[in-house]
Amino acid sequence: MTPQQRAETAAQAMMQADNASRDLGMQITAIGPGLATLTMRVTGKMLNGHKTCHGGYIFTLADSAFAFACNSYNRVTVAQQNQITYIAPGKADELLTATARETAMAGRSGVYDVMVTGEDGRIVATMRGLSRTIRGQQFPEEGQDA
Repeated sequence: MTPQQRAETAAQAMMQADNASRDLGMQITAIGPGLATLTMRVTGKMLNGHKTCHGGYIFTLADSAFAFACNSYNRVTVAQQNQITYIAPGKADELLTATARETAMAGRSGVYDVMVTGEDGRIVATMRGLSRTIRGQQFPEEGQDA
């Protein structure tokens, strides 16, 4: 299995079990080893008192992209810490895009940077996620730690 096939298969297995991402309408638009891009349409139920996307939904999109990127090696990996900075509001009915990229990996610890953008290309938020690989796989694969 190639690294790309592994990433695609792991993403499919994760999305099947990820009720939160699916229920929010998130779609995987790109996946590869150490990277993932997800989109989410801002619905009326996601708007805060300012009529902009609630930051919790923006964080959830960023966190999901981070999760798919760091689990792309078919090793169960969890968030150890995340820090988000909001730059601009998400707008009603806007398609937000979160792109997560691995920036460092040492042993079981990884660092991922996530950029959330609006449809017009503006930066909505940036997030840095720290990951920790634990025991298990997204799908059975020989030669990997189960």
